[in-house]
Amino acid sequence: MSLALQLSDYRLTTAEILYHLPDHPAVLQSYIWQDLDLAPKFPELRKFLDFWSRSLDGKLHSVRVGSATLITPPRWSAPTVLTMQ
Repeated sequence: MSLALQLSDYRLTTAEILYHLPDHPAVLQSYIWQDLDLAPKFPELRKFLDFWSRSLDGKLHSVRVGSATLITPPRWSAPTVLTMQ
């Protein structure tokens, strides 16, 4: 993963893609896609889905997307109980 992309507000994005099997259209198959992408427009995911629609036989059913920042400010919390002996 590129640090430069992460500093440019790219986030780890995971998409669960459900699609119809070409030989058995009533059956759904799941595919997991993961890459760094820019929320909320997700240009990399959109490029992949466009490629899928143009080049692959399985018709898309649905896409569920999750995204999380990888670089965050440090967090520190004091312990609620401090025991010294």
